[in-house]
Formats: sequence, structure tokens, C-alpha cells
Amino acid sequence: MNDITRRQFGIAAAATAALAGVSLPELSFGQASPASDRGFPPGFVWGCATAAYQIEGGVHDGGRGPSIWDTFSHTPGKIHNGDTGDVADDSYHLYKEDVRLLKNLGVAAYRLSIAWPRIFPQGTGQPNAAGLDYYKRVLDELLANNITPYVTLFHWDLPQALPGGWQSRATAQAFADYAAYVVRQLSGRVQHFMTTNEFSSFTDLGYQKGQFAPGLQLPAAQVNQVRHHAILAHGLGVQAVRANAPNAQVGLAENATAFVPVIEDEPNIEAARRATRIENAPFLTAVLEGKYLDGYLDREGANAPRVEPGDMKAIASPLDFVGLNAYAPYYVRADDSPGGYAIVPRQASYPHMASPWIAVAPELMYWTVRNACDLWHPRAIYITENGCSADDVVTAKGAIEDTDRVMYLRNHLTHLRRAAAEGLPVKGYFVWSLLDNFEWADGYSKRFGIHYVDFKTEKRTPKLSAEWYRHVIAANAVV
Repeated sequence: MNDITRRQFGIAAAATAALAGVSLPELSFGQASPASDRGFPPGFVWGCATAAYQIEGGVHDGGRGPSIWDTFSHTPGKIHNGDTGDVADDSYHLYKEDVRLLKNLGVAAYRLSIAWPRIFPQGTGQPNAAGLDYYKRVLDELLANNITPYVTLFHWDLPQALPGGWQSRATAQAFADYAAYVVRQLSGRVQHFMTTNEFSSFTDLGYQKGQFAPGLQLPAAQVNQVRHHAILAHGLGVQAVRANAPNAQVGLAENATAFVPVIEDEPNIEAARRATRIENAPFLTAVLEGKYLDGYLDREGANAPRVEPGDMKAIASPLDFVGLNAYAPYYVRADDSPGGYAIVPRQASYPHMASPWIAVAPELMYWTVRNACDLWHPRAIYITENGCSADDVVTAKGAIEDTDRVMYLRNHLTHLRRAAAEGLPVKGYFVWSLLDNFEWADGYSKRFGIHYVDFKTEKRTPKLSAEWYRHVIAANAVV
């Protein structure tokens, strides 16, 4: 007998049934599940995310001072192809067009960041009125289109003028002063603030590995102190928000190292929880528990960070929500090591997106939320970033059929829906990103947007993923 595919069998069975006048409801070859099985709770917040240095451009406009990323990107050999953020998407001038893109998607929210050097060109001192006015115009445009702003106060563009950068404890206080001023000025327009974005990206990648600005490779003791100053800045920033906008909600956006059990049984689930707590000891664990784990301090020994009285209390300032940036996890299994877990190495054949670091593991979305809830019981969780790079190609008809990105996003949302269906307090999702943009050390070589940007003309074109996301938002369900 010749081989027959499942699809051919389904077609043949359906045809036979039709001839016999018999319906076959039990046959559901590829049949979509009801929307109720794929839906999110009423009021779930759908949004897009961007960052100032990646999209704004206008680095010399409106009194903006230089950031460490301006310096780093203009240093030969640091950025792919010598790219810089000098122009980027030119959103500084085209923000109204970008708001129209958001409105066309039907999003309820937009996560944007404030460029610290636009507000304080020297990092401290006299604020720059023109910089503040720019963000007021952006926020007013969003509000006029019924889009709620979620504002990140620091997304890596540290003012170059601050002596020592994050090596200096004074930078944490400078951040608190900057946050207090911005929040006081914008609280009438903004009710959701995030202090910082991704501790490890601007500490470890910037001060340990040298891949990001300022491009240093410091010894362990100094790196740990940089990490401490970063989470201290967060804590002081939370206090600044509370003092200057008592009715606003405040949280952070963190790319906590995520762990998925290789098998969903209790020993491996517990291993994933333990790994989440231990591997995030310098950052999210310290923020949510108000202490450094004994194991972390023992492991670092003489290199452990210096902690001054009151630091940990500030760092542990209560949060209204925890934002989690979700891209790729590690798999873990239970073992008899002191930690009780082992990280399972990825095989060479493991699938990934155009950026090799984005391993395809959509169950990350469920376990990122679940592990955080099991360990720390946050009041609310937002997925503040999730997305992927893709090798987008413009067709002869001018379309961008990024089916790989749609696959990535759809599968991740399916697992996020599982978390919501189980009653975990996930309140919203921000896709990364609204636009193709300056992708840090990768320059313009990696495209993460759901809108294609021609960087020569700045023309924006919706991709297939934008069309798909618009349908997701309209249905409040995975489609």
C-alpha cells in the first residue's frame, strides 16, 4: 500500500463522510481551537516597546548632551559596520508617524524610555527645558490617541559627563535626582514608570565583557560594585517615584536569567525555581528579597560588593509590578549538586533565530512568569520585552513576509496564555520592537521590528508580524 499523509487521509475521510451525509465532528485535523481556549483576560494590556538611543536619533538636537553610547558607537571597531545611533529611526522628528503606527495596531500602551542626557546634559545640575518639552510632546501625542505611556527612566544611555559612570556610587544618587525631576514633571501624563532596563546588559556587558558601552573589562570586585550601584540606583529611583508621584505605579524591566525544567515533574520544577533564585542573585533576587544570598557572597568572597547601611532597604523598596524581558532560557534538571540543579547544555543543532543568542524555546514565557510568582509573589507581572531578530527581505511588491517572527511570537504568546489561564498575575505584553532600530553592538545588521525601516529614507513599512499582532490585539487572543 502506498504511503498516505495525514492531510490526504483527512481530505479523503471528509469527502467520504460528505457523500454519506455524515458529519465528522470528531475529526479535527488542523482545526483551530475556539477563541475562548486562546484568549487573555479582559483588560489585558497589549503594547510595543522601544528605547531612546535605539530610535530617536537627533543626538545634537534640543540641547541633548552626549551619552556613553555616543562615545562607544563612535569608537572604531566597537559597533558592526561602524554604525551609530546619531540618526537611528529619526523618531525625534518622526514621533507622530510612530504614534500613528501604534494606533493602527490598536495597542493600548507604549513602552518608551527617556534619554537621561536630554534632560540633564551633564548628568546633574541644570535641567534642559527643551529635552523635557520634547517628551511632553511625545506623551501628549500618545494620550491624544488613547495610548497609555509606560516610561522607562534608564535604558542604558548614561550621560557621558558623569565621572566614573556606574563605577561611582554617586551615579546612583544622580539617577535618583534625575528620576525625581522627570517624574515630578511628567506625572500628570504618566502613571506607569520603570526605573531601569536589564541590569546585566549595562553592568556585565558594559563593565565586565566590554561588548557594550563603556566597553570596559574590569576585575570581579569592581564588576560586583558596579552591579551594586545599579540596583541601588533602582531602589533610590523607586523612592523618587513614590515621593513625586504617589499615585503612579512603579516597577522595573529585567532580563532575569530564565530557567525551564527539562521535564515538568516536581524535582525538575523545583530545580528551575532554585536556579532562578541562585543565578539571579546579584540582581532580581536581591531586589525582591532585599538581601544578597549567602551563597553568592561566599562564592564572591573578597570580591563581594561593599554594602553601606540602608542600601538593601532602598534596593528592596516595594514594587507595584515586575517587568520581565523574555527572549531565551536555559533548560535545567535536578541533580545532587549543592545547588540542586544542573544547566543542560544546548546542542549545536539547537534552533535559534537570526541572532544566535535567541534560542527558540517558547515555554520560557510560562516558566519566566511561574518561577517569579512561586519565588517572590509579585503583585503584577508585565512581559516588558519579547521579540526576535529575523533576516527580513522586502519582496518585489514591497511586502515583508516575516513568517519566522510570527512563528516565534505566536508560540511565545501561547505559553503566556497558559500562565494567564492558570491565574498568574500577568497583566500585559510589550512586543520588542515597534521598529527596526539601532541594535546596540550589532548596529543595523539585526532587525527586531514589526515595522521595517529603510534607514536611508526612514520609511516605515508594516511587516506581516504587524498585521498578525493587530489581529491578536483585536481578538485579545492568540491567532
